[in-house]
Amino acid sequence: QVQLVESGGGLVQPGGSLRLSCTVSGSSFATDSMGWYRQAPGKQREVVAWTTHGPNRNTYYIDSVKGRFAVSRDNAKDTVYLQMNSLKPEDTAVYYCNADIFNRDRSAWYNSWGQGTQVTVSS
Repeated sequence: QVQLVESGGGLVQPGGSLRLSCTVSGSSFATDSMGWYRQAPGKQREVVAWTTHGPNRNTYYIDSVKGRFAVSRDNAKDTVYLQMNSLKPEDTAVYYCNADIFNRDRSAWYNSWGQGTQVTVSS
């Protein structure tokens, strides 16, 4: 059983920073693309940032976070990070980790979600 475990959420003032972490745990798996989504109250879940597995580490950011957020990963630790700087009240949401997982036992790919971590930006 593979699990995505997130940490790092919390309450921060506007202009502040937070760093989210998401570690994939389990056995007999590999990861491909990993990233972050968020869902604010009354809104649909939206992609925030993605990074691929390969040496080029291609990344994607939603326009509203470009220049403020940075996604990175440590493949040796099966961990993806989201450094969030210059946070704004509109960044308030539950942030979810997402990963493409390869199950070696079943030779099959699937997509998996973390449980979510709350980020609140407020003075």
